[in-house]
Amino acid sequence: MPGLLSAMEGFFIIGVVIAVGYVAARFHIGGPSAQMVLNKFSFFVSTPCLMFAILSKQRLSVIFHPSIIVAFFSAAAVGLVFVIINAVSLHMDAANTTIGVLNSLYLNSNNIGLPVATYILGNPTLVAPILVMQQAIFTPIGLTVLDASTTGRLSLKTIAKQPLKQPILIGSLGGILVSAISAGVGHYVIPDFVFKPIDMIGASAVPMILMAFGMSLRGSRPFGKETNRRATLTVVILKNLVMPLIAFFLAWFVMGFRGAELYGCVVLAALPTGQNVYNYAARYNVGTTFARDGILVSTVTSPVVIALIAIALG
Repeated sequence: MPGLLSAMEGFFIIGVVIAVGYVAARFHIGGPSAQMVLNKFSFFVSTPCLMFAILSKQRLSVIFHPSIIVAFFSAAAVGLVFVIINAVSLHMDAANTTIGVLNSLYLNSNNIGLPVATYILGNPTLVAPILVMQQAIFTPIGLTVLDASTTGRLSLKTIAKQPLKQPILIGSLGGILVSAISAGVGHYVIPDFVFKPIDMIGASAVPMILMAFGMSLRGSRPFGKETNRRATLTVVILKNLVMPLIAFFLAWFVMGFRGAELYGCVVLAALPTGQNVYNYAARYNVGTTFARDGILVSTVTSPVVIALIAIALG
């Protein structure tokens, strides 16, 4: 299966970039604030540019493909399951619960999703609905809860102002707006000399997030004494096993998908947790170890699950 092998190459590339961040931290390159700088720059500058560059070039029919329904409800289901498990057994506070929910449902749609969609599914635009769903729905909700739980303030005014504090959402909505305008006039409305610097800055987002994640591994051990092992195992099981199963049942029985559409929905649901979750945790300085361990373990186990899905449905 050459497509499967090519996708595994994507996982290898990601591992190399994470390793570069780890080595940089070992040799104190950039000083003690390097990780924080990378996290903040990617959150406020690079990732919004990346979202704008990707979505503004996509057709609305691609961005809002019916598969977004499967992606939304499978993600929402595992997030709800984590909340229930936490209430019954884990008993974490609101901020850490939010990190757990995001760890369970947030897909690595960029740096792993794109190669998987390209090499296994043969269509890189399949990740566009996931990008919209995550940035327009789950990210704003998660960041609102994190903002309120870490500052101690929650009001209608705070919730209403929350989108203004989310540059990633602003970049995503801006890209969708440009896509709609471009479709109306019949050509891409952003001049090339304006788009290129945005695209160039956006291209730095994934490497910076991955290297910051690698830096976070310096001096720490997954599943160490300071970690919540039960919570981490819970989010990995929900992300890598439960979410693909829910996606299969929704795609088959609810949406009536067969063939490539069914295959695509299940494979994309098996993507590991996105490094953005660690970025958000670091931004609010809460649950960073929990986020890091969930991302790391789900990234290691995801290729095995995707391989099994490829064998069963491919």
